[in-house]
Amino acid sequence: MNKKQEDLDLRYLRMAEIWSENSYCTRRKVGALIVKDKMIISDGYNGTPSGFENVCEDENNVTKPYVLHAEANAITKIARSGNNSDGATLYVTDSPCIECAKLIIQAGIKRVIYAKEYRITDGVELLRRAGIEVKLLSTSN
Repeated sequence: MNKKQEDLDLRYLRMAEIWSENSYCTRRKVGALIVKDKMIISDGYNGTPSGFENVCEDENNVTKPYVLHAEANAITKIARSGNNSDGATLYVTDSPCIECAKLIIQAGIKRVIYAKEYRITDGVELLRRAGIEVKLLSTSN
């Protein structure tokens, strides 16, 4: 990969990290951006569905089962916009889970760049199996 693309990837990944600050979740804040032709076409962060209270964890600090992941929020936002993500790049702060990986594949996203590895790697493995370019890129220097 060339230096110019890596610099762009780092910038968009830092923007995803900033976007994660919008999350009301306390255990983990995750942000995502979908970029196509050097334009941000969607964004998302983890949280509850529209119209629900902005509380992601129950009284035992367990994430509620209906909390949406940042990637899912960004992809569903595209579905409502009339835009499409064919050939786009997804920038996300944490590596995708298997459920989000399935959505990424179906959305036609061709690259996934993330900043932190999650302990369960089945989502990343599925993306690679689907021929999607996947890259861990640290934003800390």
